[in-house]
Amino acid sequence: MTVSEAAPALTRTPTSGIAVDELVTRRRLRLDRDPSRVVARLFVPGAHPPEMSSRAAAVVRRILKLDEDDVAAAYERVLSGFGNRHRGLEQIFADNFRVVAHRIPADGEITELRELLIGAHFTHEYAIEGAALTNPSMVPHPDQSGLDDGELRFLMSARAIGEGHLSCVEFRTGIVRPGGELAVDRPSPYAGTGHLHTATYSRTQLAQALNRPYEDDEILAFLLHHLPEDFTEAELEQLLGSLSPELLVLERTFQTLSRVHWFIACQYRVQFPGDTDISEHVLWPTSPTERHGIEDARFVRVADADADGTAAYRATYTAYDGSETRTQLLETDDFRAFRMSQLFGKAVGNKGLALFPRKIDGRYAALSRWDRETNSLATSKDGRIWPEARALEVPSHTWDLMQVGNCGSPVETDQGWLVLTHGVGPMRVYALGALLLDLDDPSRVVGALKEPLLIASPDERDGYVPNVVYSCGPMKHQDTLVIPYGFGDMGVEFATVPVSGLLERIQAG
Repeated sequence: MTVSEAAPALTRTPTSGIAVDELVTRRRLRLDRDPSRVVARLFVPGAHPPEMSSRAAAVVRRILKLDEDDVAAAYERVLSGFGNRHRGLEQIFADNFRVVAHRIPADGEITELRELLIGAHFTHEYAIEGAALTNPSMVPHPDQSGLDDGELRFLMSARAIGEGHLSCVEFRTGIVRPGGELAVDRPSPYAGTGHLHTATYSRTQLAQALNRPYEDDEILAFLLHHLPEDFTEAELEQLLGSLSPELLVLERTFQTLSRVHWFIACQYRVQFPGDTDISEHVLWPTSPTERHGIEDARFVRVADADADGTAAYRATYTAYDGSETRTQLLETDDFRAFRMSQLFGKAVGNKGLALFPRKIDGRYAALSRWDRETNSLATSKDGRIWPEARALEVPSHTWDLMQVGNCGSPVETDQGWLVLTHGVGPMRVYALGALLLDLDDPSRVVGALKEPLLIASPDERDGYVPNVVYSCGPMKHQDTLVIPYGFGDMGVEFATVPVSGLLERIQAG
């Protein structure tokens, strides 16, 4: 898929009557949702409200009553209908059979084919883009080999929304050429959610996660005293097994142990096979905090990763459990192995934390929207605990009086940190703006656009959520700022802006 002829920027939209900056070139390279992109997931009928009792036992009994010819015929129909839609489908069936294998009578022996048919009954397809593909974030690809002079390969994340408004994160790749010409690679026909692995946990973060004011918990104190700073789940369970019986009967014990295991469940790793394309990798909601979705990943390539021993790429994302949102952390070196973990502190409240690509004065830095309506600056000693944030920008223009926020990580330039922002105004119209922060002291705002940089054009304003344009992260290439953005919470478009021209406009006030 390649870009068509670049379209001239629109100078006015009937959506709001606000002028759009003439620096913007809309590339007219639209990525729409594709309902045919599906993943195969575990399906246990009746395991979720409103039916709380599982029907698994009855389903298994019915399959056990089939004769072998019926089993073979039924399984052949499954493979002929779905085998070319998924990579490794039979292994998925085998894994899902193991989830319900306890429903097989203890004295029962069944064939492998019947096991796979049972697994198929406890598997379903989920259309990850059934509702939308939106809110992209763009970074340089870890593989820059085989390119012509002046080209840069990019990697873009996007929020995919499917049945039940459940969100996950997908990836696309492509190339930026000199002058901002774009080409997006056609994604693989397959998609998968990878394999889960246990993580290593931090005692300091455990203390932060379970800390409650004016509470002195004997079980927590015991764990924090005996656990090493970095510990495994096996080490935790061994320590819990050594608890004194007198502590086990304390009133708070069950509640504290539940909170400890909640913390463990919220840190995990996911690995994708080496022979899969990055476009096949789907980050699926896995932890208790993510039960209803992973949203709006803001990726950044870490400039000082080697010096810090951190991953080459980091991202913050919104975890939604159905009632509360939390900002969490994602780390990867190669977009094949990912580490997911919690973040803590007042500054990570709500959503929209965006990390700087490097430390400033020895501290991690991030843009925060902890109060739901202000662009603020936060710093952290370890990049995990973000205690405070101070305001950089408050709603002050006629097009952002509802709220302001960031559109991804700051972009470093010789003249300062370039920050794309979003503002919400009348009729909940979203607009993109821009700030420039001092390079050495990002708490100092050097300048800001007075008018929006980009708002929805007439063919972008209608969608799942009308009048919205939103980006989770631009990418700089030479003197071009590439801005991938979601429109109407439906699809993805691209715009480019000359960095020098944008900086000049910002500093002119």
